[in-house]
Amino acid sequence: MPETLNLNYYYGNEADQYSFYRIPKILLTDRRYKGVSLEAKVLYGLLLDRMGLSARNGWLDDNGRVFLYFTQEEVMTMLDCGKDKATKLFRELEGIGLVERKKQGQGHPARIYVKNFILEPEPAAPVQTAENQQSRPLDSAAVKTAEKPQSAPLKTSGQECGISAPNNTDYFKA
Repeated sequence: MPETLNLNYYYGNEADQYSFYRIPKILLTDRRYKGVSLEAKVLYGLLLDRMGLSARNGWLDDNGRVFLYFTQEEVMTMLDCGKDKATKLFRELEGIGLVERKKQGQGHPARIYVKNFILEPEPAAPVQTAENQQSRPLDSAAVKTAEKPQSAPLKTSGQECGISAPNNTDYFKA
């Protein structure tokens, strides 16, 4: 277990003086990214940070796409991992489509394209209307054996506080 550090508290606006790596919230909340490991998501945040620097320096290919160089050795140093782990994390990001690596030849680092994490919204389930709703009685076996109840009375709760849904901060704009 690491030694406990004696750290000071933050006061006022002191937290604003530091730079941070940012991981897009959607990578943690959208079910389509649930299979991606946290370490791969952190690597994606590091790549996004580096991509900003590459864009400012004009590192664009012939199609106008921003690219960057981020070697396995840099990943190993930043994430304190071995070569196999760094390779696995890159492959994980490539597999889900968040990055694309283009080899540049022997002795040259791969050109990395960080792809946009924004997804198209999933299609909504069709709305049930009187015309398309098919009503059928449930037999007693279906009611007793269904994994998810197919018919149940509404539950009501008392006035005491329970667990409430968190605020969705996606819509808050300062």
